[in-house]
Amino acid sequence: MIDLEPVLYGEMYGPLRDRDLFEKVEIDPEVGTIQWPNGADFDPATLYHWEENLPELMERVRDWEPV
Repeated sequence: MIDLEPVLYGEMYGPLRDRDLFEKVEIDPEVGTIQWPNGADFDPATLYHWEENLPELMERVRDWEPV
């Protein structure tokens, strides 16, 4: 289980805070990652190593505009 909430900011990921949109997640059959209708996705390697990647992602989030 991964808590994506800390990085749901900015133009691409901010809208995923809306539960209706978030629940429209699908698996991309070509690359095997999760994706949403608005184009947001997460690389499988990023998800697999989430705890290791979270500090860097949190640093990037600081530059994203809130939605």
